[in-house]
Order: sequence, then structure tokens, then C-alpha cells
Amino acid sequence: MCQSNPEPMAQNVSVKPGTIDTKKSYTKFERMMFMNKKYKVAIVGATGLVGRTILKVLEEKNFQNVEYTLFASEKSAGKKIEFLGTNYIVCKLEENSFDSGFDFAIFSAGGSTALKYAPIAASKGCVVIDNSSAFRMKSDVPLIVPEVNKEKIFENKGIIANPNCSTIQAVLPLKVLDDKYKIKRIVYSTYQAVSGAGKKGLEDLESGENGKFYNNCVPQIDVFLDDGYTKEEHKMIDETRKILDKPDLLITATAARVPVMNCHSESINIEFETEVDVYEAKMLLQNTDGIILTDDIDNNIYPLARKVDGYNEVFVGRVRRDFSVRNGLNLWVVADNLRKGAATNAVQILEVLINH
Repeated sequence: MCQSNPEPMAQNVSVKPGTIDTKKSYTKFERMMFMNKKYKVAIVGATGLVGRTILKVLEEKNFQNVEYTLFASEKSAGKKIEFLGTNYIVCKLEENSFDSGFDFAIFSAGGSTALKYAPIAASKGCVVIDNSSAFRMKSDVPLIVPEVNKEKIFENKGIIANPNCSTIQAVLPLKVLDDKYKIKRIVYSTYQAVSGAGKKGLEDLESGENGKFYNNCVPQIDVFLDDGYTKEEHKMIDETRKILDKPDLLITATAARVPVMNCHSESINIEFETEVDVYEAKMLLQNTDGIILTDDIDNNIYPLARKVDGYNEVFVGRVRRDFSVRNGLNLWVVADNLRKGAATNAVQILEVLINH
């Protein structure tokens, strides 16, 4: 039998879940009960690589007004996971799983699962935060990085999309620089860790010379499309345009898998409409929430995957002019793809919804 947080639910009061009407004069009791509301949250795909990381981030956040239920496929149902000091029994995901009235759900179970079950959950009044690519480019589904476009969270119609891991870490520095200098063109070159391919990617690298990624930089992530780009490269191009709300922005991308366990690294070349001051750009990056500027070339200090592993922030360094164009800038951007690139971003969206 599956298990949720054993803490009792708060009594119902005449306040819509997750909202408060500031124009209404609530009684002291009503306000107290609103603050004490318990939200029911489903974690779908709890046993996977990203799912386990979601649980770690939730433990670190330690929300006091949430009770959880963990879901997975039939293969993983019945497993026990230690979470928040309790052994949770994982439930099998079924079509009636959301009948018990969940407020929110974080999905990390792949596109086919999301396409089948996320609309069911949404139809029951549950707001879904989905990690797959299933809904990202749908016009009525907000694609969210909270530090960039948090205001669009509340435009959702029951489903919110979590962007691709490599896109998330890129758009944080791009947004702040675009606000100041107006981006004209972006050239992405990514060096993505094998954990981005899930457990199979990690196992491949650990297998040594028998694996595809051993001692190799593989210039293919996901399938090739008719134009010669991979699906991963198109994700970065299309999602960046949507998140920055620049549908005609010139972007090109090359995405490679490298023999690194965790944390994606990216070289981002940017051309702007207006003149860029490197020192000013560094200060803008340094003062942006979610970014850690790591840029001291005199002491050989710059972001490295091994040092970034386990952090929730995006690390930026090697900030310098590109003298081949009039208003060019180069960045080196590194982030933990399982955390900020997936789990942390999803939990940040959940946090905004809970605190609204």
C-alpha cells in the first residue's frame, strides 16, 4: 500500500487553495487556517535519477505545509524510499491516482507518461509541473525558469513545463544581459554530462572502454532531424526563444555529450544590438539571483563541472569580449543538470505556487 505524509490535513475554510483575497476582511481564525493549509503534492517518477534529486531538493526546502505521495511505474511500485525521515512506499501510477485531490504534481517520468497522465491530473484540479519535453512548445503551456519569467507561472491552464536542462542554465545569464544590451544572435556550444542521459548514461561511462562515452566527445544528443540538427539542439533554440519571448531571435547550437558524470558546461557566444561593457556585464551577472560569477583568470578561477556538482545555482565565468563582431561577448556557463537543470527548477516553481 502506498503512503503519503502522515501529518493530518488542516480543516477546510472558505478560502480557495493557494489564494487569498486581499480585499476581503478575513477573521483571525480564517487567516490562521489559510496559513496552515496543507497542500497535497504528487511526485511522479520518484525512483528515477531526476526523481530522486527532486526528493533531495524537497528535503532541503523542508516545506512545512505539504504532504507528499510518491508515484512510479508498475516496475518500481512497492519500493520503499527514505524521504523526510520516513519510509515512503511508492505507489503505482494509474488513471485514478489523482482522484484523491492533489493540489500540485511534479512529473519526471518521460514524455509518454506525461502526455497520458498530466492532462488527467490537470482535469482533477491539480497543477502539473512537467520535466519532459511533451508540453514545452505548446502555446498555452508556460515554459518557466523562475528567475527569468516567474510571472508567467500563473498563466497556466493546469500544466507548467520545465525547460530542457541545457536551456535552463543558459537563459539565466542571457535574460539579464538581454534586458541591458538587447541580444541579436546566440551561438551555443554545449558539453553535456552523461547524467543527462539518465541511469543508462552513467552506466555507459562507468563501463569504461566498452561504453560509447569513454574517452569520447559525442556530437549527438537525441536523434538527428531533417535539417541536420539534433532534437537537443532544436530544444535549446526553440525554448530559448519562447522563454525570452523573442520568437525571431537568431540562434544556432551544437550539443555534445562528454565523458563527465554530472554538470553541463556551455560556451555561449552572444552578439548584442548595443555596445557591451565587460565590467558592467560582470556586475549585472554577479548581482542576479541564481547566478554565481566565478571569473578570476589571474588565479585560474572559472566554473568547473566537478566543483559545481551539488549546487543549485548557475555558475558563469570567462566573461570576455568577442572582437570578431561589433558587440560580442563570450561566456562559460556551468550548472548541475540534475539540480538547476531539472529538479531544483521544478521545486522552485512549486515554491512559487505554494507561496502565492
